[in-house]
Order: sequence, then C-alpha cells, then structure tokens
Amino acid sequence: MSDEILLEAEEKMDRAVEVAKEEFAGIRTGRANASMFSKIMVDYYGAPTPLQQLASFNIPDARTVLVVPYDKSAMALIEKALRDSDLGVNPSSDGNAIRIVLPALTQERRRDYVKLAKTKAEDSKVALRNIRRKAKDGLDRSVKDGDIPEDEGTRAEKELEALTKRHVEEIDKLLAGKEAELLEV
Repeated sequence: MSDEILLEAEEKMDRAVEVAKEEFAGIRTGRANASMFSKIMVDYYGAPTPLQQLASFNIPDARTVLVVPYDKSAMALIEKALRDSDLGVNPSSDGNAIRIVLPALTQERRRDYVKLAKTKAEDSKVALRNIRRKAKDGLDRSVKDGDIPEDEGTRAEKELEALTKRHVEEIDKLLAGKEAELLEV
C-alpha cells in the first residue's frame, strides 16, 4: 500500500519537473527558439488553437524567426496573437510569412526574465509540496486504518521526504542553468 502511494507521488513529481522544464523553455534568452511560442494561442475559427499547430517556424539567425502559416487565411490572426503575446515583439507580414525580429535583451530585461524563472521554479516547488502533502495524508490514513504498520508508515514518510528533496534539487539545478543562460551576454 505504501509503495503504491510513493510510486504515484513520484510519477506526479516527475511530471511537475517536466512542466518546469517546459516553462523554462518558454522564457526567452538571447537566442530565438521555437519553444518560445509554445504557450501562444490563436483564435482560429472561434477555437483557441496552439500556434505550433497552425504554422512552422524557421530560425535563419539568432534573433530572427520566420513563422510560415499552413493556412494563409490565418495569417492576420497569427500576427495578432503574436503582437498580443507577452514576448514583446512586433511581427511583420510579407503575405507568405511573418517575420519576427527579436530585440536585443537589455540587462534590465534579463533580470526580469530571471525573476520570471524564479517565480516559475517556486510554482513548481509548491506543486511538489502539494503532492508530498497529499501522499503523506494518504500514508497517515493508511496507518490510521490499519492497512500498513506504523513503522512502515514512518519508513515511507522518510522515503517521501527524500523523493521530494531530490525533485526540489532538480528544479533548483534547472533554475541555475536557466539563470546562467539568461545572464550570459
């Protein structure tokens, strides 16, 4: 019983770390990459659709992105979604593709992105702590109901703490890497 609870908690914690990786990938560094656009939704025929499903991305140089819509009629919608996004870009269309020139990052903007990364890391840590709390409640309930012995419950709680600590350290390591990448000029 305790092993099932720990296994479920570990799977959820692994997913929380994956979400943190995706969130960090969406934070812009000095170089252009397609994952910056992963959270952008376009109102396509009345339904919010991820931009990744509506266009392909070409990156000819470090600060330029070429967005080529699969459906040319969606070009104005894509351009509007890009303009309204939190990327702070001004896309320009030539009829076939949308060109985005990313401005050079100022030191102040880099610090803002570091703060954003720290916020996302803290959100992930909160998610880990919530998973730990739910698993601990499940273990306590199992001990109380007599499903598992008290000493096994104590051992499982120690394993749960070690599991949580390992995942928090992994998020801290991801954050440190992203910070270094952001502050690199």
